[in-house]
Amino acid sequence: MPPRASKTKGRSAPQRNVHVALAAQATLGEGALWDAANNRLLWVDILEKRVGLFDPEKSSSRILQLDSFVGTVVSSAKGDLMVAIREGFARLDPSSGRISGILSPEGHDPATTRFNDGKCDPAGRFWAGTMSISESPGAGALYCLDSGGKIRKCLENISISNGIAWSPDGRHMYYIDTPTQVVAAFEYDPDTGSIRNRRVAVEVPKEMGYPDGMTVDAEGMLWVALWDGSAVGRWDPRSGRLLGKIAIPASHATSCAFGGPRLETLYITSARTGLSAAEIEREPLAGDIFAVQTDVGGMPAFVYGG
Repeated sequence: MPPRASKTKGRSAPQRNVHVALAAQATLGEGALWDAANNRLLWVDILEKRVGLFDPEKSSSRILQLDSFVGTVVSSAKGDLMVAIREGFARLDPSSGRISGILSPEGHDPATTRFNDGKCDPAGRFWAGTMSISESPGAGALYCLDSGGKIRKCLENISISNGIAWSPDGRHMYYIDTPTQVVAAFEYDPDTGSIRNRRVAVEVPKEMGYPDGMTVDAEGMLWVALWDGSAVGRWDPRSGRLLGKIAIPASHATSCAFGGPRLETLYITSARTGLSAAEIEREPLAGDIFAVQTDVGGMPAFVYGG
């Protein structure tokens, strides 16, 4: 959540026919992730405290209603789900919707901050960040939960923790703190989960919107959802060059994930929060989940190892 207010490497991503995959009408749709083991898209509606499970092939959708804000959801090696809720990391039974085993980082105050976006790294660690509920700057942090249940703080003074992804070779981690307008890149050690040597990989022009959720394709290019930008942009993290943009009929694009049998369908979540009644009338599809076929495949999502 931002502030209120080709198969040939390097080829620009052409505009495709975007369609509504799921009429979710989410208040704050987020956290898109493809669960390949179950052929479904996982997503969340943060403010409505919901986790969604969508099977595009069967055109079936389930909603799990939680009692807490839920920032993101990932698959687990045990076959259940892991979520980052307002209080911390927790397990989620996809059959019953029951939450268990909540782990809260030391110093995290759920009265003033909540978890937002996150994903698992190649070694099966669950990374997720926090933000101030009132959106006070610098009040959040980025945490990492290892498969043994230990949590460590990896970054602090974060304002709105959002997109996170890893390069196909596993050597770099990309991360978005939305108000900075940049995608940061770190050298990443898969053995220890340590990150170092931060640099700016992409600078997102303010006129394009705020960088929100993010994914990476098989060529190592970054796809970034643009809040207030009505689009997802594709960038080369080595040069910082914008390669293409896919427009959607909703101003608040929030996250994106590759899915489908060959990971060549890009799913894009969106939000209705912050829109006036008149704006919603102009954007009746705001809050829906969109899909578009791409000329390049994505990378499989990693699962939590614990």
